[in-house]
Amino acid sequence: MNSVIQIADAMSQSRRVQEDLSAVSLFSGAGGMDIGFRRAGFQIEWANDFDKAAVETYRRNIGDHIVHGDVNDYIDNLRQFSGVDCLFGGPPCQGFSVAGKMALDDPRSQLVKSYMRAVEVVRPRAFVMENVKALGTLTKFKQVRDELRSYANRIGYQTELVIFNAKHFGVPQARERVFFVGFQKAGRIEFDQRAKRYFRREVSTLEAIRHLGVQGTDANPKTCNAVVTIAERPVLRKSPYAGMMFNGLGRPLNPNVPCATLPASMGGNKTPIIDERHYYGDGESWVEAYHAHLMQGGKSYGMNDTPPHIRRLTLEEARILHTFPEGYDFAGGKSATYRQIGNAVPCDLAFAVAQIAIDVLSDAAIDDAAMPQLALQLAATAR
Repeated sequence: MNSVIQIADAMSQSRRVQEDLSAVSLFSGAGGMDIGFRRAGFQIEWANDFDKAAVETYRRNIGDHIVHGDVNDYIDNLRQFSGVDCLFGGPPCQGFSVAGKMALDDPRSQLVKSYMRAVEVVRPRAFVMENVKALGTLTKFKQVRDELRSYANRIGYQTELVIFNAKHFGVPQARERVFFVGFQKAGRIEFDQRAKRYFRREVSTLEAIRHLGVQGTDANPKTCNAVVTIAERPVLRKSPYAGMMFNGLGRPLNPNVPCATLPASMGGNKTPIIDERHYYGDGESWVEAYHAHLMQGGKSYGMNDTPPHIRRLTLEEARILHTFPEGYDFAGGKSATYRQIGNAVPCDLAFAVAQIAIDVLSDAAIDDAAMPQLALQLAATAR
């Protein structure tokens, strides 16, 4: 336990020296990354996004230093922030996403290059770029990865490309994302190894949202009106939480594990589904029972035979599963809010990534193999 206390003291000491760190935020959205980086100690001097509703959300919750518009119109003016400690952001990922067309010629795919042009102009001590896992793994995008690393190396950055799953950092969501990081320093960064210091135990969907109770209350207002209908020709998988037993692309969430990745397309029939009785009632799962019925050769039920306790994820539940703070004030309608949440980097994941970046910037020692277990102990003592 003494070693755990030492780690806690070291982390506290680290936070005390982080207060003057500066940053610029690009593709800021509703502020998911910014919340995490601010918690870690960064002072964000300028931010930008193209989504008007997201910019208003950012202003309501974080500050007026965000500018609405096309990032390409502002890159040359970013020289005024030359030498900040970190430039971070998540360029739109639809061009690289398996949920989209995965097209290199998608204009949104070109924004990763805009991001790197901003890095060249600002010359921060470090940069952190977030994107979908496919950009970091698929052969199709190897040329993009190579170009990004070559560009960064040419302008003086040591780089690494790492893939993190948000669930490993206490986020109640299994969301894999790639982080392309660069630092103006010699030697290896060891970003992935340093991350182990910030591992936290997994948090299940039910554990995260059970305090809200059923939808329709003040704590958990009903927000998604998309009806859940049963598929006439269900596509079955081994798990009742995969496949397609319902019409639309929304799938039921397993309460006993971190939820599946929340998409930006939520708000209609792509919104994830909850078996409310399973979550808040007698513990029996209609979804699992119906899946077993189908797997045993039973016929599918009628399209409108869905029980009333099968419903869509509410906005408040989505907020929590993405680790936005309580009371976060989203601008725009319901669809715009779902979109802002699904587009964001989970705040607690961003917090961990920011702390890892600080460790690199401060040349903190890399923890040994015992650190993951110690991190878990530290997390337990903090709860």
